[in-house]
Amino acid sequence: MISSTIRMAAIYVDRACTEHWIVRDPGGNFWIVPSSDNAWDNRQPFQPTEETELDPVPGHYRFLLGLPF
Repeated sequence: MISSTIRMAAIYVDRACTEHWIVRDPGGNFWIVPSSDNAWDNRQPFQPTEETELDPVPGHYRFLLGLPF
């Protein structure tokens, strides 16, 4: 039997800074994504800490951010 793990993308809002989105890509990497045109192209790496409070956002918002997955 072959077992594989499928990672899905997820979108979050950081309670400490609500003017941007936090996206976890299928590879498990976190990104800060601005609320702007070409949002995914303008992403920055993000490292959550123990104090980070991320609230999940419904997946249909991925179209607003232009996510490639």
